[in-house]
Amino acid sequence: MSIPHPSIAKPAAEATVLVRLNGDERRVAAGHTVATLLAELGVHRAAVVVERNRRIIRQESFDGIEIVDGDTLELVHFVGGG
Repeated sequence: MSIPHPSIAKPAAEATVLVRLNGDERRVAAGHTVATLLAELGVHRAAVVVERNRRIIRQESFDGIEIVDGDTLELVHFVGGG
């Protein structure tokens, strides 16, 4: 039985979770919190309301809520004007 040389071993695929984001299925890296997902998406946390699984999340909770497989997220952006 041969053991592959470390230099030719295939790298492990990055773990992901499947979520529904604003109506579209999307794979995101496992371990994201609401805060880190917003940062990756380029969304400023003070300018958005986040609903997770039909519940609005308070902004001060963004850092402590991990995104898990099957979550449904809705991001609603504030728009200024007058």
